[in-house]
Amino acid sequence: MIIVATFCIALLVFTTLAHYEVLRALSISLPAIAVPPRTKLIVVIIGAFFAHVAEIILYALTIYVLARYMGLGTLGEASRFSLSASLYFSAETYTSLGYGDVIPSGDLRMLAGAEALNGLLLIGWSASYTYIAMERFWRDDDENLHARHPFNPTWRRSRRNRHTAMFRR
Repeated sequence: MIIVATFCIALLVFTTLAHYEVLRALSISLPAIAVPPRTKLIVVIIGAFFAHVAEIILYALTIYVLARYMGLGTLGEASRFSLSASLYFSAETYTSLGYGDVIPSGDLRMLAGAEALNGLLLIGWSASYTYIAMERFWRDDDENLHARHPFNPTWRRSRRNRHTAMFRR
């Protein structure tokens, strides 16, 4: 039980830090890219998706090692246990889908509960980040659209100021 609890805490910390780094990298790199806001949003979704896939794989590998090499439980029938079964179970648990066709036994039950809670938190974090990024992209797009519009009085004034500034020198 102590071994599985240690793995739960380590996975919680590692997946949270990994998720933070992915979202931070997106926050830093996206404003510098000169692409339409829709494309930036697709990049955010793909980045978050691959972060979640990496976290699911990390949990699956941990489940596989704990069950296969440390004998701390099984997933379903012991004769059908494999890395692909661990990956399937991990994806099902992380997303809180919970079909119930693969059931953990032994100490792996605690890891399954921790994975479900961690997945719920990280998916919620991704959803929140996506909303905030979308809002920022839309705001920036609206500002650019209004700034370039010929009927915008500030557009005319700024254009005139640029023109007269050229002749002042």
